[in-house]
Amino acid sequence: MIIKKVFRGISDDSVHSDFLKFSRGEFKDKYLIQAKKQSTQWIIKSGSEYANFLVKKGLEKVNGKISMKGILVSTFDLTKEIGFEIQKTKNFMGIRQIVIDTEVEPKQILDFMEKYPRVFFALTFSIPGYDLKVKAKAPKSAKPSTKKDQEIKIDFCSLKTTDSNIVKELFFDFPEFKEIRISHTIKIDNIIYPKDLKNMKPEEIREKSKRVGIVIRNIDIDGQKKVSEAKFEA
Repeated sequence: MIIKKVFRGISDDSVHSDFLKFSRGEFKDKYLIQAKKQSTQWIIKSGSEYANFLVKKGLEKVNGKISMKGILVSTFDLTKEIGFEIQKTKNFMGIRQIVIDTEVEPKQILDFMEKYPRVFFALTFSIPGYDLKVKAKAPKSAKPSTKKDQEIKIDFCSLKTTDSNIVKELFFDFPEFKEIRISHTIKIDNIIYPKDLKNMKPEEIREKSKRVGIVIRNIDIDGQKKVSEAKFEA
């Protein structure tokens, strides 16, 4: 999970890939997530940044075909590689969407996720102890509410689960709670560009550039507010 890696001092390809969308500056209300503990389960809601992680964790728990619907979002054509039923495809301004509503082997999706980690998997499915709903649309940057002092609604992903391990992963610093809400501010102070700029295409420069800055983690747990920070170069 990206935020956990940052706070553990890990800067791997997945962190680098996730932070490519940020330029210099300060970006508030990112990686939004909240949860409530009920008697036998947790109800977790998050922003779009967690979609792939939640889909992957759920599919790793089950074998055999399951009913699944939603979309796969990419900038390139995946249709020739998909071995399961496609409902339809969309293409708007270079953003391709593959719409599915079918039964599929989890391994087929997991293999796709491994091969194409930057594809966005907005998929909804339900298995024992793990009921995941993800909005079937391409992710957009969260925008502050126009109403003063009103919190941004967190509802892109919705999960009902009995799996304590995923709770410990998502809320790694405070896994025990009744209610919790977390937002992050990403501050990019510098961008380190590759040395051989003259021989690179613009997309190659962007791909190989590293972001340097801090992540501020704002936590509201059971009525108490806590803040922590982590430096990164990714």
